[in-house]
Amino acid sequence: MKTRHLFTIAAGLCTLALASCADFLNTDPENEVGSEGFMTSENDLKLYANGFLNSFLPSEEDITWGGDQYSDICATQSSTTFLKGDTWDASQQGGWSWNDLRQVNYFLDNLPKAQDVVDDATYRHYEGVGRFWRAYFYYNMVRTFGDVPWYEHVLDVSDTDELYKGRDSRAIVMDHVLEDLSYASDNCSADNADVTSGTLVNRWVALAFKSRVCLFEGTYRKYHDELGLQDTAEKFLEEAAAAAKEVMDNGPFSLVSTAGNEETQYRSLFTSETLNTQEVIWGIAYQQDVRMHDVTWKIFSGSAGSNWSMVRPFVNMYLMRDGSRFTDRAGYETLTYHEEFQNRDCRLAQTVIGPDYERKIGGVLKPDAPNFGVTRTGYMMIKWALDDDVHEGKATSYNSIPILRYAEVLLNYAEAMAELGRCDEAVWDATIRPLRERAGVDGSIPASYDPYVAWYFDNQTTDKWILEVRRERGVELAFEGVRYDDIMRWKQGKLIERTWQGIYVPQEGEVYDLNEDGVMDVCFLSEDIPAGDKVAGVDYILLDGTNYSLSEGDHGYIQYGLSQNRTWLDKKYLRPVPLSAIQINENLLPQNPGWDE
Repeated sequence: MKTRHLFTIAAGLCTLALASCADFLNTDPENEVGSEGFMTSENDLKLYANGFLNSFLPSEEDITWGGDQYSDICATQSSTTFLKGDTWDASQQGGWSWNDLRQVNYFLDNLPKAQDVVDDATYRHYEGVGRFWRAYFYYNMVRTFGDVPWYEHVLDVSDTDELYKGRDSRAIVMDHVLEDLSYASDNCSADNADVTSGTLVNRWVALAFKSRVCLFEGTYRKYHDELGLQDTAEKFLEEAAAAAKEVMDNGPFSLVSTAGNEETQYRSLFTSETLNTQEVIWGIAYQQDVRMHDVTWKIFSGSAGSNWSMVRPFVNMYLMRDGSRFTDRAGYETLTYHEEFQNRDCRLAQTVIGPDYERKIGGVLKPDAPNFGVTRTGYMMIKWALDDDVHEGKATSYNSIPILRYAEVLLNYAEAMAELGRCDEAVWDATIRPLRERAGVDGSIPASYDPYVAWYFDNQTTDKWILEVRRERGVELAFEGVRYDDIMRWKQGKLIERTWQGIYVPQEGEVYDLNEDGVMDVCFLSEDIPAGDKVAGVDYILLDGTNYSLSEGDHGYIQYGLSQNRTWLDKKYLRPVPLSAIQINENLLPQNPGWDE
């Protein structure tokens, strides 16, 4: 019976469709968990709490490129309508759904049924789990819409004032989110049974997530002066630093870092079948022939995915292994693909295909260069891909997916301290230095700020600590689903408009062997040539001025996506409240700034 309950909960969490504001917030879950005898044992609580994982967890695609594909670091075959021109409006917006919140509040409201049958620590753990998921829900809503109505109980149909109330302020909602995450951080279990799998909500997950949420909110308030909340930014930055420091000082995690493995150990975190819980705090587990996904297929397929490709201005951020800046190197602007990878931060060639990349093709390990049937810039993503073409079929990949890593906690701490003006050698040595050294880079503190990184972020700051943390965060967390949120909170949306640039091409019309393996790979042409004049196996790219061009006409950087009309307007920092929601409840007005027409 209880196993049946679990599947009923999961189905209800994922598929229940609701039609009105009242339905969202007062209808009991349409399954057997509403029976009087349920939620009266520890096993019942466990079953219900595990159901939240089915409802709330992001998909593998959301993590591997969902938050990055429409950010500044990634070129894609197509862009989202939201970022094209100024055509988006409230009638196209969705996401105003409250079913997940209702399920969480139902759990919390009915939790007292178990108070007399489980011990106090168990009870507080499950209350912490419930409050974690409520905070998770509201964090996502605030990131999307800003002000939203706060509800902490399942409502009765007669509670019309609450059902149809207006939006609560961001300040009120995020204070509640902070309260929930603080409770979860203090009360969720830290027992090995709840930690070692890396898949369950526990004290360390709550603390790591709290550091992410509070860093987001603190920096968002600091840089978005239009909110009028700058005076409260420090509170959230202090909470972010404290949560991260608790994990650092008392948690069971450390970086996967062994001398001699600098060229492989970073990427191993993302291609391993087993979550490496030395560093992975929370993730999604997959298993060969049992539970698999299609990430490798979408990365290597020319037709299945969006052809995610890193862009050159971001690639320039990767340091040399001696710790010097790549952009301080004489002639860096005209280095070829093969040249620019030499002696660079080892994470670069573990994130995108480098000249030494090999994978199994037809069962044989072979050198493999960027495929311009897939990549649009030459920087072809491999961070999450399995190195065997047998996985270019749908749903055959079984590498597990980290959601929260210890590395991010270190970066959250470093950034919070930098934004508070308290980053120093001790903070650096505990955070940035070990991350760089894990990647084969000298971890010494730079003497001054980097003008290139300052330029990249539109000269928003010249604080060397903040700029170096931003560099490190981008490099370490690339394609882990956080970059879009980062540039939103830093108020750097304009980065999305920049022309996508790729590798340097010395001369159009020449055929290039990118990885110098003796096999010709690509040629860029201003005019097409007869098929009989083409070299077999070479990708011929037409410089049509619509999709592709070279920055200097007959040579220069690849420029892609010229006709996509990606446009940033500051109103896009928040989405509009959906028209469908306003039609049900006009108290949700006024509309978010800039979206009222």
